[in-house]
Amino acid sequence: MENNELIRAATFNPKVKTYIFLVVLFYLVVTFIGWVLIPFWLFGLGQWLSNKFFLTLKCELTQKQLKFSKGLILHIEKTIPLENIQDLSFIGGPFLRALGLTLIKIETAGGGGGHGSNMMSIPGINDAENFKSLILSQREKVIKEKSQGFSSAPSTNNSNDKILLDIKNELTEIKNILKTKP
Repeated sequence: MENNELIRAATFNPKVKTYIFLVVLFYLVVTFIGWVLIPFWLFGLGQWLSNKFFLTLKCELTQKQLKFSKGLILHIEKTIPLENIQDLSFIGGPFLRALGLTLIKIETAGGGGGHGSNMMSIPGINDAENFKSLILSQREKVIKEKSQGFSSAPSTNNSNDKILLDIKNELTEIKNILKTKP
């Protein structure tokens, strides 16, 4: 069994609730059908759903993976092996800065799906800079362990050398046989 102990569970800034409330309100304002829902959103439904969504946010850094989950109706849970992380960046436009929040955007190798399937955004982690540094340092440890694992397999290298030598000898014998035939 692999050692995959929890290193740190992220905590989220409660201002994420306000961010969610305002983002949904924006989409309600710009859509025709949303105008009907705005009064419900403003007078209780928005605060209630934003709080429920906030409670579903969970992010954990383990020794080998980054796990993130969110969602009420559509629950999304992603587990990213640390060695697959290509880039970690902060997004913090004027709206997010006004709320004192940052978004950590994670780009991964592969993805295999549609557009954006190799990206993930995590909103409003407390002490985001430190969490990002922790992810990157753990990623480096995992990559270093993996590269040492490949280089510390002498028995495999010796058996590969023996196989290559056998192939070389067989080819030499075939060459000599072909030379002797008229």
